[in-house]
Amino acid sequence: MLSIQGLHAYYGESHILHDLSLEVEKGKVGALVGRNGMGKTTTIHSIIGLVPRREGMIKLNDYDLVSAQSFQISKRGVGLVPQGRRIFPNLTVKENLVTTQINTKEGWTLEKIFDLFPQLKERQHFMGGSLSGGEQQMLSIGRALLTNPSLILLDEPSEGLSPLMVQEVSQIIKRLKVEGLTMLLVEQNLAMVKEIADYVYILNKGKIAFEGPVESFDEEIQRKHLALSS
Repeated sequence: MLSIQGLHAYYGESHILHDLSLEVEKGKVGALVGRNGMGKTTTIHSIIGLVPRREGMIKLNDYDLVSAQSFQISKRGVGLVPQGRRIFPNLTVKENLVTTQINTKEGWTLEKIFDLFPQLKERQHFMGGSLSGGEQQMLSIGRALLTNPSLILLDEPSEGLSPLMVQEVSQIIKRLKVEGLTMLLVEQNLAMVKEIADYVYILNKGKIAFEGPVESFDEEIQRKHLALSS
């Protein structure tokens, strides 16, 4: 499904990603973890075409994403749930959702989003800025789903949420996984990663420091690669 080989990414003269390679198989959840500032969001932005300079290979199935622009990548089936949610605070919930909706007889529709998120149906006429953090995250996920993606990128979906809302968002992601949606998850909540992901990559200073199935992502690996040095 998603294949990245030898990816280098730059912001100006700053070399952020160094020869990064990862894969996410169809219907699976890959997780990208690491301390702050290691290049996780840059990886997501590279896939979706938001990084000004990229070198290497990024393919969705056989489609080359490196040479494509963001709108073309979205049309090819890549959905983004951005860090910080990025909903439109001055639009209603329903207006936020229909901004990205792709009309189709199959796949995700507004009605299916409201079935998945009953809270959003109840608040469909509320302004986005009036929602709680958890509701805004649901709105962000719903908005991405309405592009009917084959791959969805989730950048820190639990960030800033209460433990109860983290569990709710986690259950939603697991439900999407059961339905066969392919996902790349960037997440600091390691318990959530271990609960959802099939495969884990640890990013350190723009390079992959560890990769393996989630079963191998044990406490020793976490201490080695993720513990803050004194």
